[in-house]
Amino acid sequence: MSVKEVLQSLVDDGMVDTDRIGTSNYFWAFPSKALHARKRKLEELQTQECFEVRSLYAFCQFHLIFSVTFLELVSGKFAETSQKKEILQKGMEKSKIGRENTAERAALMKELAALQQKKEQLKAEIEKYKEYDPDVVEEMQMNRQQSIWSCFKTTKTTSNGSDLQIIFIEDKKASVGPNKQSSQGGSQQMD
Repeated sequence: MSVKEVLQSLVDDGMVDTDRIGTSNYFWAFPSKALHARKRKLEELQTQECFEVRSLYAFCQFHLIFSVTFLELVSGKFAETSQKKEILQKGMEKSKIGRENTAERAALMKELAALQQKKEQLKAEIEKYKEYDPDVVEEMQMNRQQSIWSCFKTTKTTSNGSDLQIIFIEDKKASVGPNKQSSQGGSQQMD
């Protein structure tokens, strides 16, 4: 390595200063410059460290406040849930009074089950004979009468001699139903 390369590396590291005067290059270094550079670097690091410490402190403070708030909320919910649990347990104990498993209770439960089964059977039987119910039969006859009446309302008949033609009226359009067209012209409408 030549002197020029060593001086250039020292200039690049900031340990030596250089200046060009005329055609010559002058290199110099003051011992106090290194001291001032170290002091400046130390101040920068202290400032940066102080900022980082303050940021970390604020971050920890925020998380501490959040954790305390969350802990209070959870403990409140836990206390509320515990109270509800106690109330429900007391209610269960009260509801068990008079429901002890005795021979009489077992007999009554069997009787209840048998009666419920009988009720379901009777419902099924009623459903089977529902079509013969007088109310249902009457309703079916009413529906039949209404269907016949609506059929008469929506049809018109015409007569052309011995042939009968039925015209169904639907949505204000007339469509001709099955009929025998006579060879004689013209048909008459009858209302």
